[in-house]
Amino acid sequence: MATSYLDRGEGRIAYDVQGTGPLVICLHGMGDLRSVYRFTVPALVAAGYRVATMDLRGHGDSEDSFAAFDDVAAGTDALALAEHLGGGALLVGNSMSAGAAVWAAAERPDVVIGMVLIGPFVRNPAGNQLLTLGFRLLLTKPWGPAASRAYYRKSYPGRPPADLDEHIDRIRQSLRRGRHWRSFVRTTRTDHTPARDRLGQVRAPTLVVMGTKDPDWPDPSAEAGFVADALQAEVLLVPEAGHYPMAEYPELVNPALIAFARRVIRSA
Repeated sequence: MATSYLDRGEGRIAYDVQGTGPLVICLHGMGDLRSVYRFTVPALVAAGYRVATMDLRGHGDSEDSFAAFDDVAAGTDALALAEHLGGGALLVGNSMSAGAAVWAAAERPDVVIGMVLIGPFVRNPAGNQLLTLGFRLLLTKPWGPAASRAYYRKSYPGRPPADLDEHIDRIRQSLRRGRHWRSFVRTTRTDHTPARDRLGQVRAPTLVVMGTKDPDWPDPSAEAGFVADALQAEVLLVPEAGHYPMAEYPELVNPALIAFARRVIRSA
């Protein structure tokens, strides 16, 4: 795949495009890479979709020269990419990028025709200031990179993909590039309030995908229910999966994603 770049004024966002047909844009979560969708893209392309995967600001092949790295920033980048590639798109957002997709759908309902939210963060998790401070200290070098890799691995509690070690190594190499570690740490400070405040304004059809063992939530099924209720969304609970069910159990997630995409694009 050839990497393309979208100039956003402050810097460039990296993306790639495969396939032909209606547009689907896949957004990864913080500290990850667009290749997290390596099991999703081939299925969508085979089903007749044009699929763009985008690196968040300060991640992968995207640049670090931005002032903001939060949900709104990622949402504006997704909208800009959709318009650059020709208009209406189905957005697939994992983790914090689910919040970005929600914000984008509320901001530009003419561009976002539907959403698939995987392991979604559309509000701040319950917690306290001591836990937040502890998390920030955990990410402080020299032990921060190793701690982040260990937590990432923990997010695959069910059936980790055979190439997980290689994917984690790609993440490790990415975080050593330029000022990517600094960008990642800034991304972890994202406040999801802008996404939560726009939930009631979203009219796009939505599918919520949640692993039943997602370690980011004390009760993943309850969180999926909250998001679904707020967005009048469909829900797919993936047994045994963690924060990345599309990579752990693609044989369960891909058919549901494709069936949803067909319904949404047909109605649009």
